[in-house]
Amino acid sequence: MNLYRVLVLIHVFSAILGLGPGFVMIYVVTKAQTLTELRHAYVIRNRLHNFVMVGGTLLLLTGLIMGAMNPLLFQLKWYVISLILFLIALAFGPVVLSPKSKPIKALLKQSSGDVIPAEYYSMAKDLFFYERIENVIFLIIIALMIWKPV
Repeated sequence: MNLYRVLVLIHVFSAILGLGPGFVMIYVVTKAQTLTELRHAYVIRNRLHNFVMVGGTLLLLTGLIMGAMNPLLFQLKWYVISLILFLIALAFGPVVLSPKSKPIKALLKQSSGDVIPAEYYSMAKDLFFYERIENVIFLIIIALMIWKPV
């Protein structure tokens, strides 16, 4: 097996291990019914996020290395569009998602009792809206990688 095929294999596994957990992060916290469950769900969500970060980094690195090994890829629209969409999705983290999740984390930390504070739901709805947009971006990238239109 040559280096390029090894990179493709790592790229595919990175997509599964990195993007897969990202698609369930919203679901994990939406099933919590008490504040204790919600806090625990966010701990699980944070652990899933570690997989997303490692997988996403490997996706970007292997994709760029494959592009460097095969510069023709940079002339193909599906590759360039995928790369641009991936960079947009990557920027979502620090630009959109982190600022929207920090108030949620603070609220969960300062809240007492076992009732989920009412303001959590509007903050979570806003955060999850952007996470869903990011998930759609990743689905588009996956579709481009599979179909490879010109």
